[in-house]
Amino acid sequence: MTTFNLADLFEAAVDAFGDREYLVAAGKRRTYAEMEERANRLAHYLADHGVGPGDHVGIYSLNSVEWVETAWAVFKLRAVWININYRYVKDELRYLFVNADLVALVHQAEYGPRVAELLPDLPDLRLVIAVDDGSGAPLAEGTVDFEDAMAAGSPERDFAPRSNDDHYILYTGGTTGMPKGVVWRHEDVFYALGGGVDPQTNTRVERPEEMVEKGRGGQLTLLPIAPLMHGATQWSILGQSFVGNRTILVPKFDPHEVWRLVETEKANSIMITGDAMGKPLVEALDDPGASYDLSSLLAITSSAALFSAPVKDEFFKHLPDIVIVDAIGSSESGNNGMVTMGKGDTAMKSGPTVRVLGDTVVFDEEMKTVVPGSGVIGKIARGGDIPVGYYNDPVKTAEVFITIDDKRYVMPGDFATLEEDGTITLLGRGSVSINSGGEKIFPEEVESAVRSHPEVFDALVVGAPDDRWGQRVAAIIQPRADKHPTLEDIQIHCREAIAGYKVPRQLHVVETIVRSPSGKPDYRWAADIVTEVPEESDSGGARTASGQ
Repeated sequence: MTTFNLADLFEAAVDAFGDREYLVAAGKRRTYAEMEERANRLAHYLADHGVGPGDHVGIYSLNSVEWVETAWAVFKLRAVWININYRYVKDELRYLFVNADLVALVHQAEYGPRVAELLPDLPDLRLVIAVDDGSGAPLAEGTVDFEDAMAAGSPERDFAPRSNDDHYILYTGGTTGMPKGVVWRHEDVFYALGGGVDPQTNTRVERPEEMVEKGRGGQLTLLPIAPLMHGATQWSILGQSFVGNRTILVPKFDPHEVWRLVETEKANSIMITGDAMGKPLVEALDDPGASYDLSSLLAITSSAALFSAPVKDEFFKHLPDIVIVDAIGSSESGNNGMVTMGKGDTAMKSGPTVRVLGDTVVFDEEMKTVVPGSGVIGKIARGGDIPVGYYNDPVKTAEVFITIDDKRYVMPGDFATLEEDGTITLLGRGSVSINSGGEKIFPEEVESAVRSHPEVFDALVVGAPDDRWGQRVAAIIQPRADKHPTLEDIQIHCREAIAGYKVPRQLHVVETIVRSPSGKPDYRWAADIVTEVPEESDSGGARTASGQ
């Protein structure tokens, strides 16, 4: 093997660690060798039906071994797999299928009726394969059974040579707008997300063979909780496979099931997306009837969402010997930085302060690098190993991928400050920041303060229209059982943690905070709540109160 192509890296791990168990999901198990054989079979079936280099194959499913088998099969052909959000409705799915130029689709049978409804609008989608999930859902005419396709393909690894320039595409919904496909070269995404840069030393892998060498010291078991349609879990699976580690998947998030799997599968690390998963996990440990042997657990890692200090402290109460890793990054930039902490070390500023990874910088409004310790708020940018751009979107590509002093950077819109010691403090995404009387307020900072209230289970913060200030801070909270904090309660509590102008001026209490399956905030839903739901309304189970 001579390349950093993702399929080449996986096959090198198969050759070194074939007998090791690779994947466990919903009671199904695969060793590295078994995953290889099945991926080869599916790849040959796809190739026999016209799928080749550069073609796009959609994966539309909950977490499963078949999801991962499909992913490797597609990469083996130098084709590109497309992650599909299983929560999308008809119009969103149609947009994604068309925008991504799908020629083939592998889907969980449960989603068969949705696929059948869309097929007349998708003349280029020429092959549909369904994974039997026991749902009995009707399938589109001509749909092929996954296991039949598997049985029809050759198990041999006899594929054409691959390239560092082969593409990987990650569709990301973001917080606003329609989904966008971020296009990466294999080599670049390996360094940005796949373990090509050591997060502790910031040193780069120089030879592909180094990944197998790293894995010879033993095997770790990881449990990433978010859906595989989310980049964080994809890269837990991909990156850990290169070094021979083992992964446990859950089809849907259930906190007690997570702890049961940690106990029975002896997981060493779990990966969550911030408080949205962290709080339910802590609540499960607080359950008087719950008792789990978690002695195997060494670390909890969070990425892609706010992980507040109070929730981290709750984890340390139950698990004082673990370490917690907070990472920042995006689909467009990869992993920009991370911080590792132990018990008593969870305090943070407005957001996580992380050690920089890769070629990450902060630019001010004039596109000059921010002076360390100056307090200037700028935007995070990354050079070096970055994507090609957005698929089928040259306008958005030109906005986000910029050139400064003859060097190309990606700048997705995350605001931050550069500390005196060179670390970065993340403030939040500018697209959802609140402008109140000229003051820029980042929702994540206020959310952290609101969520630390003892009667609040979850919270989102957005800007609500204000005749005087332009916008005012509005908090939407999901209270703990039988609790109902008032706006004044929240304000008094928040004044201890954040400046007065950031304190919520409007409060909405709802039964459930709406988030994506990966835990990311649904800010569009939140904006509708604060602008359209009147005071004391029963609409959507919500009750609101406002005040200054």
